[in-house]
Amino acid sequence: MNTNPSIMQLVESARAHLQMKKVSEALDFALQAVQLDKTHPPALFLAGVAHRLNGSVDESIYYLSEFTAIKPSVPQGAYELGLALHSAGKLGDALDALNQAVTLDPEFLVAWKVIADIYLAQGDENSAARAHAKAHLARGVDPALKKATELFASGRIGVAEGICREYLRIHPTDVNAIRLLADIGYKLGLMQDAVKLYKRCLTLAPDYHMARHKYALALSKQDKFDAAMAEVDYLIGLDANNIGYKTLHAAIASSAGRFHQAHDIYEEVIARIPNDVSILTSYGHSLRYSGKGSQAAEVYRRAIVADPKHGDAYWSLANLKTVQFSDAEVASMRDQLNSIETDSSDKYHLAFAVGKALEDVKDYSGSFAAYDLGNRIKCRFSGYDAEDNTARVDNIIDVCDGTFMSQLDGGGHSDNSPIFVVGLPRSGSTLLEQILASHSQVEATAELHFISRIAAQLEGNRKRGETRHYPKLLADLSVDQRADLGQQYLDACSVYRDGSKRFVDKLPNNFIHIPLIRTILPNATIIDARRAPMAACFANFKQLFAEGQAFTYSLEDIGRYYTDYHRLMDHWAKLLPGYSLTVHYEDVVTDLRPQVARLLDHCGLPFEASCVNFHENKRPVRSASSEQVRQPIFQGGLTQWQNYRPYLGRLEDVLTDYTAG
Repeated sequence: MNTNPSIMQLVESARAHLQMKKVSEALDFALQAVQLDKTHPPALFLAGVAHRLNGSVDESIYYLSEFTAIKPSVPQGAYELGLALHSAGKLGDALDALNQAVTLDPEFLVAWKVIADIYLAQGDENSAARAHAKAHLARGVDPALKKATELFASGRIGVAEGICREYLRIHPTDVNAIRLLADIGYKLGLMQDAVKLYKRCLTLAPDYHMARHKYALALSKQDKFDAAMAEVDYLIGLDANNIGYKTLHAAIASSAGRFHQAHDIYEEVIARIPNDVSILTSYGHSLRYSGKGSQAAEVYRRAIVADPKHGDAYWSLANLKTVQFSDAEVASMRDQLNSIETDSSDKYHLAFAVGKALEDVKDYSGSFAAYDLGNRIKCRFSGYDAEDNTARVDNIIDVCDGTFMSQLDGGGHSDNSPIFVVGLPRSGSTLLEQILASHSQVEATAELHFISRIAAQLEGNRKRGETRHYPKLLADLSVDQRADLGQQYLDACSVYRDGSKRFVDKLPNNFIHIPLIRTILPNATIIDARRAPMAACFANFKQLFAEGQAFTYSLEDIGRYYTDYHRLMDHWAKLLPGYSLTVHYEDVVTDLRPQVARLLDHCGLPFEASCVNFHENKRPVRSASSEQVRQPIFQGGLTQWQNYRPYLGRLEDVLTDYTAG
């Protein structure tokens, strides 16, 4: 009589022991079954699952890969393979497997949740939110909420918001709806609303960890770093080994300028997950901003090796502006760019990188073609409305006549510490900040958005097409309200300050808010960083910004934005002579010392030679010029745009029309 168990008996024994959580025994039975038939799907599957649960991740991946090769249409197999790859730190491969699982079964709830967790670990909040929305579609929900979730996941955010708000009017305590509305606010950049909604969600459901993760991110976007860190500490207390929580911790620490802490965490994560391109690229950004450009370049190159199609790593390396690509690297980049058929983030990042690489080797025709491709793709993503911006400037000029501006005198906070550097991006604002921050009485902060947030707070929820109340409403502010808003700004900036008497806020776009600055901070200093029109506009066209500056992805839009900026600054100069100081980039780079003296005099600061030797200042810099301002003055950029003149006719036409007008 044959007493050897059959393969089916072994498989059933393995399955039964797994259900009883007796993993070692289950693994033994599964491996015996595989020995009888190395192509038996149930045996391979159970061996893979048991190996994963037993901590043998490489073996798990092997058996589950064998299973999915034989049974590619089984969602549970793809899911288990995704979990094993995730455990091995192979996040990109894990996403591929898990996305296969949800393609096979769109209602695979736990698979969607793991996908969301991986995207969060990689710092891709938008994809995480969409995956989390899909997870909630995978179970029975109200049809209205289901519709709102589907619309949000497909990018139709405005319609989703309307449905979600109506649903919450009837179901005000539905935490999934509250979280969805918070995600919508986060996506739209309405961080104050998002923070309130995430907080409400967590009040009702303290264990809603996805909401807490996003709450921490939203707090950090408001520069409330201590509060964000408190949420991170809570999550890490729950699971100290969670990669998503660790990368969240590193990202917020970096945003807060706590670079040493951030880098230690990134190193720990990368030791576990050495080849995740998103995490490597984020680490590279943090290194760059902290002044470690050469180390950043090494990390970006590691990301490129891990994924040769990862456009962000290529562009980040090119954007250091200190790296010279080899001929082989340029050829590889062009091949990668040509191989991407659909418009995507990777494609436009690669296009800008190719543009910079070809510019460096003086192939200006090929360089412009690449820059133009990247801009055309990015422009379709941006949604910028040049007509609306022009109408906004027209409204400010119409409202802010001499009579109106006289009503803004009186009140406000008396503090004279802020120095606002305004203008067009890529016009020398970082250079002026570096010069000022090299003074013993001045510190740099960042491109702070606090003035624009106060403006948005005053305007309220104005819909497109409705009459603008800002800046007209400034005249209605009481003396106390003006002082309170000035204090609000100073309090918000305090997180970036270390105690110097003066500080620089260099968000260029603040030129549009000069009436607000004058109203709430009448003793603040205004510097207008000005650059020759064609040079300034082309410098913006070839720059891919990390966020904002949506006007820069079309030559016509850039030209119109420059003319709007120029005529508004002319308006302020006529109404407020001497209030702001215009500093021309060309003058600074050709005649540094007198311009430094002029700049310091306008700020009421004594001359210090350290400001002339600004490149010796090793402070962190977060702008696109981070590496350039750590070097002595470079004059090569003054006429660089002329190499592209044959391709800039559209831009010259816009600027010429304005000059002629």
